[in-house]
Amino acid sequence: MGAVALDPGQMSARLDLEMRDDARDGQGGIVAGFAAVASLWARIEPVALAEEERADAAVFTVTHRIWIRFREDLAAGMRFRKGGRIFTVRAFYDPDETGRYVVCRCVEERP
Repeated sequence: MGAVALDPGQMSARLDLEMRDDARDGQGGIVAGFAAVASLWARIEPVALAEEERADAAVFTVTHRIWIRFREDLAAGMRFRKGGRIFTVRAFYDPDETGRYVVCRCVEERP
């Protein structure tokens, strides 16, 4: 497989990378939360759209490919935030095995 030709200028979206940061609620449970790990430039590519009905409301799920510079600290379940939009990382891979970029397969849900 040859090297991926990606113009770094295509990474024009500023995203915050977040990881789970749960807090104890004082009663033996936890309060789910996220904490910012880094702010980075990325390329966002919409891939597919699915619609379903939940509790009599339509929910749209959009899958995306998000390209970022290579990071070793990525994990499934982390997420990207762009303003009010949330992209949950489902999987990720190095497209050409060179350690330059990572492509994240992400899901964004919208009510």
